[in-house]
Amino acid sequence: MQFWRKPLDADKIKVPHGEIHIVRDRCKGCGFCVEYCPKDVLVLSEEFNTKGYHPPEAVKADDCVHCQLCEMLCPEFAIFVTLKDEESVEA
Repeated sequence: MQFWRKPLDADKIKVPHGEIHIVRDRCKGCGFCVEYCPKDVLVLSEEFNTKGYHPPEAVKADDCVHCQLCEMLCPEFAIFVTLKDEESVEA
């Protein structure tokens, strides 16, 4: 994505990357995590969990910026994000 301007410290700042973990059988398919993800990383899957709901899946996992909105909004605590090591992101 191209922006019309760039922050002055863009070369000094590293965007954090997150690794998404989904507890599929805890999910009730509300879709809050999908709706509020600022990078559209998540979608509701076509598969069912043991409760009969469609849990989310990460379709663009590399775009996760570790904002943790999905984690904060999930009423069932079915999703959480951990910070990736910078070495594994660059590789």
